[in-house]
Amino acid sequence: MSSSNKPDQPSSSSNSGHHKQHPLPPQLSRYESQKRRDWNTFLQYLKTLNPPEKTSQFDHTHVLSFLNYLDQFGKTKVHHQACAFFGQPDPPSPCTCPLKQAWGSLDALIGRLRAAYEEHGGGSSDNNPFGNGSIRIYLREVRESQAKARGIPYRKKKKRKKTKNDVVVVKKDFLNSSGS
Repeated sequence: MSSSNKPDQPSSSSNSGHHKQHPLPPQLSRYESQKRRDWNTFLQYLKTLNPPEKTSQFDHTHVLSFLNYLDQFGKTKVHHQACAFFGQPDPPSPCTCPLKQAWGSLDALIGRLRAAYEEHGGGSSDNNPFGNGSIRIYLREVRESQAKARGIPYRKKKKRKKTKNDVVVVKKDFLNSSGS
């Protein structure tokens, strides 16, 4: 009995060509991947707090502190009011004003975290800390301050409602060329 193979395990020579294919999990969309990564990052952040915060016990104040924490990784220059370049969209030279997270990035992040919270058994959207009013106020203030600092006032684009009186203009040349 020179064979060292155990009876319940096939030898490597008898297994060649008969590899079992394990089904691959479905490929996640870019949004789903970002949502999962953002959720895991937030959970890691909660663990770094002193004392660490339990996932089931965090609230909107922890979300706000997370958003402030993320500013250290930002890439958007936000000028202070005392800065010579405050209100200039394209400053001519560098300054010492801080880099922060862009409003659009934070807004999208909160949307993904809000969805992830509900997916992970967080309950109804009424008690979702990512949808708390203070988060919306924070995001509005970030948007307005970044717009002022860059000299580009933010104005929400309003959708124009179509009315009966809207006129469709048809070029006269088009009508003439098709009939001749």
